[in-house]
Amino acid sequence: MITKDDVQKLFSAQLSKIGDAKLREQVVGVWVTACRQGGWETVAQLQAMPFTLLTETKGVNFIEHTIAVTEGAEALGRVQLAAYRSVPYEIDMDRLIAGGLLHDVGKLLEIEPDGAGGWRKSRSGMCARHPISGAILVGAAGLPDEVVNTVACHAKEGDGRPQVIETVLIHQADFATFNPLVMLQKGQLIQ
Repeated sequence: MITKDDVQKLFSAQLSKIGDAKLREQVVGVWVTACRQGGWETVAQLQAMPFTLLTETKGVNFIEHTIAVTEGAEALGRVQLAAYRSVPYEIDMDRLIAGGLLHDVGKLLEIEPDGAGGWRKSRSGMCARHPISGAILVGAAGLPDEVVNTVACHAKEGDGRPQVIETVLIHQADFATFNPLVMLQKGQLIQ
C-alpha cells in the first residue's frame, strides 16, 4: 500500500514549496486515497505507469510528468511575477503547486495494467476521464474550489470554461509536455 511517506518522498521538493501545511497534507492525502482506490500498491508501479495512453510517451512516466508540469507551471508564474512591472492578477503559488501535483491524480483511477505488460483505460476511466474523477477526489478531500477548478479544467474539459490563473498556467505546462510527444509520433516535430 502506498503511504503518506511514499508520496512525500516522491514529491518532497514540490511539497516543500507549499507554505500552507494543511494544503500540503491535503495534497498528500488525495494521492494516498487515489492510489488506494485505483489499486496502486507500490511506488515502482507508479514509476512504471505512462503519463498518457494517447501517444507514445518515450519512457516518460506518470511521476516525472507530474513533476515537470508542476515545476513548469511554477516557473511560468514566477517569471511573470519577476518580469511584469505590475501583474494584473494574483498568482497563488501554494494553489499553483498543489494544482500541479494534483492535475492528473484522476489518472490513478483512469489507467490500469492490462495484465500483459502494458496499460489500458480502466472501467472507471471509461466512465469518467481523469479531470472529472480527479476533481471529485480533490473536492471530497476539502481542498479549495480554485484547486478543484485546476484539476477539472486543466484539459479539454476546461475549454471555454472560467478558470483561475493557476489553471491557465498548469494547462500550458501540461500541454508543453504532451504536444511535443504527439508531434514526434506524427513526424511533425522538427528536430
